[in-house]
Order: sequence, then structure tokens, then C-alpha cells
Amino acid sequence: MIPDGTYTAVIDEIEDSLARLELEAADGELYELVLDVAELPAAGRETGSVLTIECTDDEVTDAKYDPDGTERRSEAAQDRFDRLSQRPSDDQ
Repeated sequence: MIPDGTYTAVIDEIEDSLARLELEAADGELYELVLDVAELPAAGRETGSVLTIECTDDEVTDAKYDPDGTERRSEAAQDRFDRLSQRPSDDQ
């Protein structure tokens, strides 16, 4: 059960017509939610998209795509990848 509230959600996976979202509450609590893709905003129906989700009585009452959050998350992931892919110098 997901407590009533507003969450930052990231689409972790989309398979067939279902999307698996990872939700994070303001206090850091994490939840998982599976929704029909049709319930998500059209602009945010991709793996890695960041959404703001409101839940009431274990139902999603609102879902908004966060393009800035999605871009920040994508850039952070690319930065981590770039750092990991750099070869260590011979000085180390």
C-alpha cells in the first residue's frame, strides 16, 4: 500500500502496456507502482522519465511529466558513465 501523498517517480521499465515506477516520498521512503502506460502523461511514457505522482487511497489521482527532472537525471547518469569509462592514468 502506498500512503496518500505526492511522490517523485521514475519509470524503471515499460513492458507491453505496463509501466513499473519507482516512487520516492519527500522523507526518502521508496515504493514501487505498476500502472497501465495509458495512465501516464503522453510526453513521459519512456523508461527514465521523471514524473510527479499524487496518490490517494492507493490510486494515482494525478501524474505530471517533469522534463527538467528527466534531463537532470539523464545528465547525471551520463556523467557517471563517463567517469566510469575513463581509463585510470598511469600515475595511479
